[in-house]
Amino acid sequence: QVQLVESGGGAVQAGDSLRLSCAASGRPVSLYAMGWFRQAPGNEREFVASSSSSGGSTYYPDSVKGRFTISRDNAENTVYLQMNSLKADDTAVYYCAALAAQMLGTTTRAYDYWGQGSQVTVSS
Repeated sequence: QVQLVESGGGAVQAGDSLRLSCAASGRPVSLYAMGWFRQAPGNEREFVASSSSSGGSTYYPDSVKGRFTISRDNAENTVYLQMNSLKADDTAVYYCAALAAQMLGTTTRAYDYWGQGSQVTVSS
């Protein structure tokens, strides 16, 4: 199985950018479609971005489309989430997840493996 560790979170101002990293170990990340989710206090975990195993296909919800970009470096076994024009509403714990199937998953139950999360706080 694959292990996932997120990093790169922190506290920023509205309008700033931040890049999260998700380092995989145990198995090549190239075997998995990957996703990012976030969870704010009192809310359910929310889909943010997904990438096919090759990175050739991506999908975003309207809430982040045009501001967030998922990418992957399979040679480095790492997946990224570039977040631009951050808003206070983007404040949450961000999780990366791996899906052992060739599909762009948008629900938490589609994913097989999860990281521990990285806190992102955006102040207005």
